[in-house]
This record gives sequence, structure tokens and C-alpha cells, in this order.
Amino acid sequence: MKVAYWPGCVSRGFTPELHGSVAAVAPLLGIELVELDRACCTGAGVLAEHSQELADTLNGRTFALAQKEMANGAELMMNICSTCQGAQSESQERLDANAEYRAHVNETLAPEGLTYEKGISNKNFLWLLVEEIGLEKLSSLVERPLTDLKVGPFYGCYIVRPADRIQITDERPRDTYLALVIEALGGTVIEYAGSHKCCGFPIITMNTDASLKQAGMHLGDAADADADCLVTPCPLCHLNLDLQQPLAEKVVGRPLEMPVLHLPQLVGLALGLSPKELGLARHVVKPTSVIDWTTTVVAGVGAQDEETVTGSSVAGEK
Repeated sequence: MKVAYWPGCVSRGFTPELHGSVAAVAPLLGIELVELDRACCTGAGVLAEHSQELADTLNGRTFALAQKEMANGAELMMNICSTCQGAQSESQERLDANAEYRAHVNETLAPEGLTYEKGISNKNFLWLLVEEIGLEKLSSLVERPLTDLKVGPFYGCYIVRPADRIQITDERPRDTYLALVIEALGGTVIEYAGSHKCCGFPIITMNTDASLKQAGMHLGDAADADADCLVTPCPLCHLNLDLQQPLAEKVVGRPLEMPVLHLPQLVGLALGLSPKELGLARHVVKPTSVIDWTTTVVAGVGAQDEETVTGSSVAGEK
């Protein structure tokens, strides 16, 4: 399956382990990535508050680049960021609904030889796993079942609402897909209060304490529900839940020690890739230092792998 791949700016900056893990996992899933390396930031919903036309033009440009690749055999456009999905879906809704407005945006794109035509299929990696590859196929590819790994899904805001724009229906319950993928990989889904709530990242620069309190509350709820880790399809959520976790601990007044995995990392572990190949050592809360990967959680990840990632051959050593 060939896809026009939009990695987003965060996965190539703050979270390169996400970009790298997608590149490692894609061939195992039969996905050929054609990276849209000339595409620009989606605006993350913030830019549209200041200039809706600019946001729509930037996203229309990305859609046009993807459609060029789709003319050369790519089946659809894929992103790996919930926030990108939300911002792009909002722009696409406006562009597709108004031919005159779309023509106006295309005038701006014309000097680059680009035109956006209504109706591009743009799917987050999570949606592609369920709707294109399929859970049965995904399960058949598992080399290392995530037996006894208790995973809390964390969706983030932009991939679950508004439901009509994100096209959540009875036939496509996209707000349950993370749980379905966890189960297909052999893991145990942990339900907790914050799974579908905001991580707090959008307000981190405006109200830091409130942002960190949100993150800490969700992490604490997951810990109280006995989760081993969280998994998210959004790198911005990952930044607030992992990178900011030490600060969140101070705000909520409790230790958290909750590893947060990118979705492709969780998939990669189940498909047989090592923690090193998936960049788990880059996390602030090291998954290999909190979870015993050698026995009860993920069979097949031995002490040698852990030593490579953490510098210690003792499972569970902090």
C-alpha cells in the first residue's frame, strides 16, 4: 500500500523517535511511505484563529502535494498526528464546501503549479491501521504479543471531536480504535477517566499550571487504574504527558512514572522490533525503566535489549 505521508513538524523536531518508528514499522505493515517533505505546518488549529484563509491555503497546499503523489499511485494521504488530523479536517471541510473559496485558495497555489481538488482521503495512522490494513491482518503480523501489558489509550482532542467532522459513526467508531488496536496486538486495555480528554498542551504557554494539572490528572488516573503505560496517536499529547511529566508531578503533588508510547512504537514492539529500533530511550520516562520487559509484560524482549536502551541489565531498575 502506497501512501502520501505527511509526518508533521513535531515528529521531525521534538519527537524524532515517532518519525523513526513509523519508518521502521511501515515496511512490516506493507506500507510504502512517500514523504511530503515540502509540506508545511498545519497551523495546529492556532493559525486559523488569526487567519483562516492562511491556514486553509497552507493545508490546501499540502493536500495538493498529496494529490500529485496519488496521481502517481498513492492510495491516500496519511498523517501521524491527531492535531494535524484535526486541523487538516477543519480546513478540508471549508475547502470542500465552497467551490468559490477553493478556487480563490488555488489562485494562491497556482504559481507553484498546485491545485487542490475536492475530496482527498486523509487518514491518521490509527485510522489506516483499522480501516485499510484491518485488525485481523494486524493481529496476524504480531510476532511478540503484548501479553499482560496494560495499556491506557490516550486519543487527544483533535481525533475524536467534533464527531461529524472526524466522521465518527456507528459503522466507523473511530473513538474506539485505539482500544481495538491494543487488543489486536495482544495487550490489555485500561479504561480511565482522561482517555478522550485534552492533554493540556494547547494552553501550555498561556496557563502553564492548568496545562500541567490536566496532564498530571490524566496520568494519575491511568496510574490509579493500574496501567503500565499510555499510548497516543498525537506527538503534542506526548510532549505534555511525557516531556512535561516531571513538572506535572510537582503540580499534582504525586509521583507518576507513567511511560507514554507513540502508537507506532507500540505496534513496532508487537511486530518484533526492539526498544532501540523504536527510539524508546529518547523518552523522559523511559518505558524500559518502569516496565519489566523481560518476563510478565512482553515476552521476547530480553536483558540484552534492555541493556542497549537503558545501560542496565536489571529489569525495573530506575
